[in-house]
Amino acid sequence: MKILRVISLLLDYPTPELVAAQAELQEAVAASPLAAADKEALQQFIQSRCSGDLFDWQEQYDGLFERGRSLSLLLFEHVHGESRDRGQAMVNLLNQYKEAGLDIAVNELPDYIPLYLDFLSTQGDDNARLGLQEVAHIMALLACRLEQRESDYQALFHSLLRISEMQLDLDDLRTQIASEAPDHTPKALDKVWEEEMVSFMDNAESSCGTSNRPAEGQRRDQYIPLNTELLNASAGNQA
Repeated sequence: MKILRVISLLLDYPTPELVAAQAELQEAVAASPLAAADKEALQQFIQSRCSGDLFDWQEQYDGLFERGRSLSLLLFEHVHGESRDRGQAMVNLLNQYKEAGLDIAVNELPDYIPLYLDFLSTQGDDNARLGLQEVAHIMALLACRLEQRESDYQALFHSLLRISEMQLDLDDLRTQIASEAPDHTPKALDKVWEEEMVSFMDNAESSCGTSNRPAEGQRRDQYIPLNTELLNASAGNQA
């Protein structure tokens, strides 16, 4: 399902190569089986983002997805948080990749949404749809939170939900998150840092020495696509 490859690229960190691939991305959206409204929304997203200042786009991206956990692009952050169950879930996901014949030589956490979408794009339409259904509740949560932040990234997640064909009550979800305290403000981020530092100091002696957080060597600019044949664009090697 090539459109998942496109959305994977658009959800990854914006780069000059991504901007340069604007025409190819728009062609892929136009040729996709998406409904007309979703095509229009994605086309508008691509046009707006690729025509603007790249530095501003990168800054906005960091402000959305790198500040706080509510919009984290790590799937299991929304399910397991920092619990040890998350580590086992990632092992299971890695095994799923391997069983599909994909050798992931990439310094990135397996539950990173662009990576997961890239994987699904190689699995055929039916399997890709089933894979999206497994995480549809997370996609819906992110879509609603992005609506709340008035971000055009919401269009990407709404498209994923429609591809999944899952019927979810988004109005109920919007009501549930309406009273959420923002976690991306400086005050909220300082509080999280203080809590994590206390937790780290309390558990340092019993720690097994592993971490679920990306290390310095796991930067986005080292990401290698799972299957570059799905979108033969110059952005493919940088997604």
